[in-house]
Amino acid sequence: MDFARARRTMVDTQIRVNDVTLAYLDDDIALGGEPARYLIETMVLARMIQTAAVGEQDRVLDVGAATGYSSAVLGRIAAEVVALEQDGALLGIARGTLASDANVTVVEGPLTGGAAAKGPFDVIVLEGAVEQVPPALLDQLAEGGRLVAVVGHGRAAKCLVHTRIGAEISIRQAFDAAIPPLPGFEQPRGFVF
Repeated sequence: MDFARARRTMVDTQIRVNDVTLAYLDDDIALGGEPARYLIETMVLARMIQTAAVGEQDRVLDVGAATGYSSAVLGRIAAEVVALEQDGALLGIARGTLASDANVTVVEGPLTGGAAAKGPFDVIVLEGAVEQVPPALLDQLAEGGRLVAVVGHGRAAKCLVHTRIGAEISIRQAFDAAIPPLPGFEQPRGFVF
């Protein structure tokens, strides 16, 4: 059997004719808002989760949960997920999306501040590219905890894993990734000579 031909026939006769456009699309999905928010592409999200080595006993903080998609995925892997969102419209969607997920709690608050009252966390995932990782989030990592974030701009951005070892945070580069920014994580602008 020619599987490539069978797959093409299925896409052309069953998928496309029913207006399914996301099944084979691995791209960031614009959610609107001001500043603009996005669901990050599934491949990058999956690689971040895999890189963080999320396990079934882990407590996870999902920063910038948006509609709750990423938190729902994390909730199928981890013991407990805190979905943090600051945008009121997205918060309402996330609460509706995650209402039946008993191990996922949706909380409202500034993304850069995290959810210290719910921590410490074994894993923290940032749902967008950032210029800097705030110390407040690193402070919420449990011993051995990992924070994964895409740090930088455009094609020059890198997914970094920050790991707590005692009072220290080690950082290692995992992979290159280009995803839209997560608002609020910009470095302060200063005088440059």
